[in-house]
Amino acid sequence: MTNWLTYGLQGRDPETVANYRILSDKHVVPALGARKLRELSAEDVDRWLIGKAKTHSTRTLRLLHSCLNRAVKFAQARDKVKRNVVALCDVPEGQEGRPSKSLTLEQAVAVLAAAERSRLYAYVVLSLLIGARTEELRALVWSEVDLDGDPNSGTPPWIAVWRSVREGGDTKTRKSRRSLALPKRCVEALRAHQVQQAKERKDAGAKWTENDLVFASLVGTPLDSHNVRRAFRKIVKDAGLKAKEWTPREMRHSFVSLLSDSGVPLEDIARLVGHSGTAVTEAVYRKQIRPVLLGGAETMDRIFS
Repeated sequence: MTNWLTYGLQGRDPETVANYRILSDKHVVPALGARKLRELSAEDVDRWLIGKAKTHSTRTLRLLHSCLNRAVKFAQARDKVKRNVVALCDVPEGQEGRPSKSLTLEQAVAVLAAAERSRLYAYVVLSLLIGARTEELRALVWSEVDLDGDPNSGTPPWIAVWRSVREGGDTKTRKSRRSLALPKRCVEALRAHQVQQAKERKDAGAKWTENDLVFASLVGTPLDSHNVRRAFRKIVKDAGLKAKEWTPREMRHSFVSLLSDSGVPLEDIARLVGHSGTAVTEAVYRKQIRPVLLGGAETMDRIFS
């Protein structure tokens, strides 16, 4: 495991490597680390996974199996062992993970009000009012933001959701690439955010690293998920909700729920959040070149007018 973590993950996102290391140190090494690799059996792995299934979710079990499987495969390629017994083992069903949930309209209004006191106000507004993934917003750059639109052609203000902080910088899937019209509240929040960021850039002076990021640290460097999660929990707490019960990704779930409650067709919502829709919708969507999807912005303007 140590060898794989050190040499087998070159070029991977540092946050991904850190997560794998936590899984290894907390779950794999304490249980199996004392066994010599050539003596490790499929029964050992089955017993270990079944034990973990009593207290962990199926998703966590899949990650644990994947880590061990890839580490042994890495050793196998270097003649440390003749076969990979982990690949012979199935992942058992684990405990049900905590289901994602959505904010009600009243809760969403409270969160937006509480966020006004945070430097991540614009981040929260965009998460909730356009449904972008957190990893997409953390990679958003100013060159792909148009706060004026084109009145002559009728194009409203918009942003291009064409990248993320995932390895390689691509979105989750090709279907996730989309250009979205901005509700008025998003435009106002981003304009205020531009002013605030300009002040932060001036205050940082030579310490500022220019990455063109819309959402960055106080010195211009990328935000990591921990920064966002910590700030979001304070906002949720200030809104009168239990901070530990909510995560940033649930603003995206709330976006879907609020649109659905307002009568927006499911197919339109799927397009707005970058999911695949019906066959006809998908066929039309593929033929369009970076279409600016209006439905979400118009509905959010009405909801939060």
